[in-house]
Amino acid sequence: MGNLIRSASKHNEKEDPVGKSASWNNTKRFYDLKSFWRNTFGHRVYKLPIDAGFTCPNRDGTVARGGCIYCDGRGSALRQAGPLPAVAEQIRKGRAYYREARHAGRFIAYFQTFTNTYGSLEHLRALYDEALAQEDIIGLSVGTRPDCVPDAVLDLLQDYARDRHVWLEFGLQSIHDRTLAALNRGHTAAQFLDAVARTAGRGIRVCVHIIVGLPGESHADILETARVLASLPVQGIKIHALLALKGTVLGDRYARGEIQTVSREHYVGTVCDVLELLPPDLVVQRLTADGYKDIFLGPPWAVNKMAVLNAIDRELERRDAWQGCRSAPRPRSGSEDMR
Repeated sequence: MGNLIRSASKHNEKEDPVGKSASWNNTKRFYDLKSFWRNTFGHRVYKLPIDAGFTCPNRDGTVARGGCIYCDGRGSALRQAGPLPAVAEQIRKGRAYYREARHAGRFIAYFQTFTNTYGSLEHLRALYDEALAQEDIIGLSVGTRPDCVPDAVLDLLQDYARDRHVWLEFGLQSIHDRTLAALNRGHTAAQFLDAVARTAGRGIRVCVHIIVGLPGESHADILETARVLASLPVQGIKIHALLALKGTVLGDRYARGEIQTVSREHYVGTVCDVLELLPPDLVVQRLTADGYKDIFLGPPWAVNKMAVLNAIDRELERRDAWQGCRSAPRPRSGSEDMR
């Protein structure tokens, strides 16, 4: 894995500063997404979630069946309600809501549900083109898996990134293969590192999703995941709590008492430890998550997202710590030259 990490992290030569960065232009102890939008565009930008009807290769039998053990497989609320509206209609409704509720003016089309690069190139181009053709859409954020980004898809996203703002979001969860196998992810850490290496230098920003509290993982394991991400040409991160949901393999095991979720104190402390290791220029897009209330089993504290976020702020302040205060200098990611 070491050679793959080194090859993925070879990009530019200058080093980022370590410590709380004045370039964040915020009062936070980490570089949050709101600050990134304001620093990049001069105002807030809103992501409009889209369910384009995709599935996953570890759900349909291509690499596995059943999906990840924590995923309920229902998809978005739109999918549960009936036939999916067209991408343009989903954007129209989401845009109208944020214009009314938040006075928003610019948006990112967020292809969120399941694996949004899992289809023919022609199908993907048609969906992305439909989204980008809508009023006030300035770019794309595409959620996917590390094993579903062939070079042709990266070429397509690179073309968009020439004059649009493009994020590619990889669900990783852990850098440890034993954990990925236990989760039924259907891909390896090596495939993730290869995907990041092939994405680097294309003008596409990369955001990586990880989960704190995975079964069988130690505190050292999650910190190793953070250290690997800190060494890579990655521009964003989403940190999730492990949620037990009804109708999932994980939820069944949780209900039988076979696994336990972490306490809020453990989660908050671990998130702060991870933030300390991340480079200061990496955008923190999410620090916790919640699930559908009708199928939520635990942990109980996860239902109060704001309480978790406030606890993270307080813990960073108590430590007098900030994102990057224990990070090693890394080569520049190239994001400084992206629009």
